[in-house]
Amino acid sequence: MTTILMVGTRKGLWVGRSDDREDWSFTGPHHDMEEVYSCLVDTRGSAPRLFAGASSSWLGPQLRWSDDLGETWQETPNGAIRFPEGAGATVERIWQVVPGAGEGVLHAGTEPGAVFTSRDGGATFALEEGLWNHPHRAEWGAGFGGQAFHTVLPHPSDPSSMTVAISTGGVYRTTDGGASWEPRNQGIRADFLPEDQRYPEFGQCVHKVTRHPSRPERLYAQNHGGVYRSDDEGGSWTSIGDDLPSDFGFPIVVHPHQPDTIWVFPLGGGDRRYPPGAEPRVWRSDDAGESWTPYGKGLPEAFYVGVMRDAMCADSHDPAGLYFGARNGSVWASADDGESWRQIAADLPDVMSVKAGVA
Repeated sequence: MTTILMVGTRKGLWVGRSDDREDWSFTGPHHDMEEVYSCLVDTRGSAPRLFAGASSSWLGPQLRWSDDLGETWQETPNGAIRFPEGAGATVERIWQVVPGAGEGVLHAGTEPGAVFTSRDGGATFALEEGLWNHPHRAEWGAGFGGQAFHTVLPHPSDPSSMTVAISTGGVYRTTDGGASWEPRNQGIRADFLPEDQRYPEFGQCVHKVTRHPSRPERLYAQNHGGVYRSDDEGGSWTSIGDDLPSDFGFPIVVHPHQPDTIWVFPLGGGDRRYPPGAEPRVWRSDDAGESWTPYGKGLPEAFYVGVMRDAMCADSHDPAGLYFGARNGSVWASADDGESWRQIAADLPDVMSVKAGVA
């Protein structure tokens, strides 16, 4: 089978292919000089469909798709992802594109903070108005990266349920198809707030949330300070970052076959956004965050750049492949559950999104 890797950067998209996860060939740049913050390899159909959320400084954002692994691209009609008249907002970036629970269902998270849903394969999208009209929205911050729903997690079997996360607003969930949304942040600490206000109902700076489809009630979160697990779909959270060299980072990835196995890429902190000691390590837990092991075989000795929230992912092979792209334009791959690494691309622009699929 062919492994497909999409690498979105601030100056275009690269598409990689490999039959053995050792030798890779890349094409690109696609959508040259456009920011590509979101990618998706959608393998639900008879052939993989690639989606790219690109943003042009002149023409604005556009969701594009390809059915021939990037040889040709189509644009969604009329921009597709846009606010309705009277909303008082304009889509600036598409931060997330994910498949929904159902044929042809897609969800997109945007900047400013909103979620859109398509039920026709991406031809049209509708704003999740219950979330957009939430009374908390006026108090959501923007963070240094902008205000965006960077995490969209449809429930794998319940189409009426979805969990989303925004920086800096926190985690929210709907169980009634988007009509209403409740904050799900109990136990998450907001270190940037005054000491007596550090466990607010909402306002946490969540960097990424993930879950495994076989355990949808369990969530893992990487925050702006703090790594957490929830066993009740965000109703309460427990810190699992004590054994890490730093609990600051951006991505958190769950193993495709093992819901207790997760990976993170710790950084030195909000003021040192490179690995602690400049030593790049991917840390893996095989017991849902109770303990952690670092892996760095094949990674460089010194690494003074970070890995962003959507720039690390896993494929569906067994053993799993793990991939990350860094802000120096390098892309790294592991074919053994993250235990050893090799560089498969270099000198690309600033990497913002890395997504894998197997076809």
